Amino acid sequence: MAKEFEILKEKLKEKGCKLTPQRRSILDIIVENEGKHLSTEEIYDLVKRKCPEIGLATVYRTMQMFDEVGIVYKHNFDDGRSRYELNHNEDHQHHHLICVNCNKVIEVEEDLLEQLENEVEKKYDFLITNHNVKFFGYCNKCR
Repeated sequence: MAKEFEILKEKLKEKGCKLTPQRRSILDIIVENEGKHLSTEEIYDLVKRKCPEIGLATVYRTMQMFDEVGIVYKHNFDDGRSRYELNHNEDHQHHHLICVNCNKVIEVEEDLLEQLENEVEKKYDFLITNHNVKFFGYCNKCR
């Protein structure tokens, strides 16, 4: 975890961004909650416990900057808000299963579309660099 945090700090430094105490608190929350796909409001609620003086606008600006720098990946799961996860610079984004009842997000780590990508690249003479797949349905608790 410490090594990953140093890499994230270095990314900020490379882009000319300082790691202020507020940004550090936000980054801590993101790292501590990896895999949870938190919204800006959820991040704010968690950060506020450790850093009560922080404002929601600061969290919004910081998340936008983290996305632009490449520290986080911004998702739209069609629930009315953006959600974030750490960007591990994977070749492809992983797939997500989204429950339409409780909004639970489950990550599918396997790249299920590699063969399809190869066929599409050949057929259309198109170089695919990434894809983003979302499956909507009901989780085991909501079925």
